[in-house]
Amino acid sequence: MVRSEELPDCFYQNKPDLIPPHSPTPNHSLYLSNLDDQSFLRFSIKYLYLFKKAVALDVLKYSLSKVLVHYYPLAGRLRASTLHDHKLQIDCNAHGAVFADAFMDITCDDFLHLSAKPNLSWKKLLYKVEAHSFLQIPPLVVQVTNLRCGGMILCTAINHCICDGIGTSQFLHAWSRVITKPKLDFTLLPFHSRHVLKPRDPPQITHTHLGYTKTTLRDNYTHVDISQYLQSQPLVPTSFTFTPAHVLRLKRQCFPSLKCTTFEALASHTWRSWIQSLDLSPPSLKVKLLFSVNVRKKLIPELPQGYYGNGFVLACAETAVKDLVTTVNLHHGIKLIQEAKASLTEGHVRSMIDLLEDKNVKTDTCSSLVISQWAKLGLEDLDFGEGKPLHMGPLTSDIYCLFLPVVGNFDAVRVQVSVPERVVEKFEYYMMDGLDKEDHGGQNGFI
Repeated sequence: MVRSEELPDCFYQNKPDLIPPHSPTPNHSLYLSNLDDQSFLRFSIKYLYLFKKAVALDVLKYSLSKVLVHYYPLAGRLRASTLHDHKLQIDCNAHGAVFADAFMDITCDDFLHLSAKPNLSWKKLLYKVEAHSFLQIPPLVVQVTNLRCGGMILCTAINHCICDGIGTSQFLHAWSRVITKPKLDFTLLPFHSRHVLKPRDPPQITHTHLGYTKTTLRDNYTHVDISQYLQSQPLVPTSFTFTPAHVLRLKRQCFPSLKCTTFEALASHTWRSWIQSLDLSPPSLKVKLLFSVNVRKKLIPELPQGYYGNGFVLACAETAVKDLVTTVNLHHGIKLIQEAKASLTEGHVRSMIDLLEDKNVKTDTCSSLVISQWAKLGLEDLDFGEGKPLHMGPLTSDIYCLFLPVVGNFDAVRVQVSVPERVVEKFEYYMMDGLDKEDHGGQNGFI
């Protein structure tokens, strides 16, 4: 048994391979929409999967080469456009995805013992590409780490400018399908053209977009940069599993009663708990909640089935600290979240796309909690032929909040976010206070 939370080092017997598509693919520059190349998205989505039984490396490499024929932008390289400053595009050149294989002297049980909260040593599980800039990192990096017990950990880093959470899930399931159902055609092929989301000419900014700003601090807003403060602190990852019973109790805390979704109740509760634990002042300080909303079916015409770009926008709820934390229930926060979702009409989304044509416009993270929804994407169902994962989650924890799936319990949600070390206990208290009081002999939802 591993006695420390720190993982041992990985042993690499070979240098990483570049896995190109198995057969010729289109060779061209692929336009990225304004939703794709926001500076806010210039990072890789990093998934970690733990499987009880390893899959042969040659099988994984061959199947990856096959699936890259359809998902060929992931085998290309990002580069800056020569026509527009700060605009990115994909050079679909089939250079290939990075595939590293390693060994780590632990067992699946060892890792599960440590899996409640990520720590920095987990970064050993993903090969670090030496690069001077974000653009030089290939869009897809994979590491397969075989374990002493015969299990494996699969880590993937998929560039967020190329696709969103729906797209990453679509790709991973297509990859597994090549192995488990090789004689069947893909049920859903990616649609790579992004021109359906091109801005209008001239741009038409017809709506107010609270989630964006042209300056670091809005003059009439606040001089408190919460994001900068958080990043200057020692951060500790927190993780909470909410069962359907927990969510029902949260919904019962909403007075007067509102019909709401699990996401709305959990998002309101997490936002309120986060603000309470940070003890922000003055009470009139405006705070925001930014959360991802899929808009594939909100546009006219709808985005094509299999649309393989970022098909989400950030909805924004805003309120004063005192209005969020002094209320005795979740009604205020839920109402704001529902109003933010309802405001995302086609006209609002088109206006947002036009707004982002101005590259001085940035996502306003200064005073915001950002929530990304991973819980209903089917990520936990991935099967490469040796069974579904024992664990699925992010490789690292950040100040952005993730709503994660719970392996083996589709209706549960795991909330993960890193907070300053000094407020961990307060945040834990606010997140789980009273939610287990009716559980007689049950496990606490906090892990």
